[in-house]
Amino acid sequence: MEGKTVIITGANSGIGKETARDLAKRGAKIIMACRNLETANAVRDEIIKESGNDNVVVRKLDLGSQKSIREFAAEILRNEQKIDVLIHNAGMALAFRGQTSEDGIELTMATNHYGPFLLTHLLISLIRKSAPARIVIVASELYRLASVNLDKLNPIGTFPAAYLYYVSKFANIYFARELAKRLENTGITVNFLHPGMIDSGIWRNVPFPLNLPMMAITKGFFKKPKAGAQTIIYLATSDEVVNVTGKYFMDCKEATLSATAMDEEKAKNLWEESVKIVKLTPDDPKI
Repeated sequence: MEGKTVIITGANSGIGKETARDLAKRGAKIIMACRNLETANAVRDEIIKESGNDNVVVRKLDLGSQKSIREFAAEILRNEQKIDVLIHNAGMALAFRGQTSEDGIELTMATNHYGPFLLTHLLISLIRKSAPARIVIVASELYRLASVNLDKLNPIGTFPAAYLYYVSKFANIYFARELAKRLENTGITVNFLHPGMIDSGIWRNVPFPLNLPMMAITKGFFKKPKAGAQTIIYLATSDEVVNVTGKYFMDCKEATLSATAMDEEKAKNLWEESVKIVKLTPDDPKI
């Protein structure tokens, strides 16, 4: 990965942190796109010390805020010459009661789907110039517990809010498949993955007393972040997938999707509605 530039969202903890650590050791320039700058800066210093690679930088990005996404993208376009790999890793999960973003969008969907959707559009021109390039999207097998309701794509008030994590992961899959189709023959590959059930900060919003058995389960049975990062790293670096696009992976192998997840018409409809929800303008790049 010498000479390559990699953007990783949510790189300050969990599998994002482990991905950043691994790719820094391989010589890549790492742009840690994070909401919590204090934590991110501490992790950056840790990665630099361990990897010996001082080309690791932190940039502010709150995927739940369209203003923050636009500011981040503008900074990247001003200061970077290329993007070889864009890794959509950041995610959030609420428990019972949802929250609404500053843009009036349910916060889980804003962060996990609409944020990456907008960010990809805003960076696509630079990614095209950088081809061959890769986009890697962290989805989840938990999509199988949900469906995407095209009539309620801003599901404010859904109870329990935890269900929307599953919906957002399903939306990630539709987004990835449609994105791969639109970027065919551009030299940009798009693949998505289930990292496994991970002992990470995604579970921190589970309230007391449910957090106690959840903590026992995660510590006892879930993958550690380093193990969970391996499929991300594989899709970002391996020569085996250099010409593979639009595919779903688990444990560094291609996996099957449900028939519903293969619905191309629904993926296209979600894309078209997402364009409206993130308020893409005529001046924004098109995909």
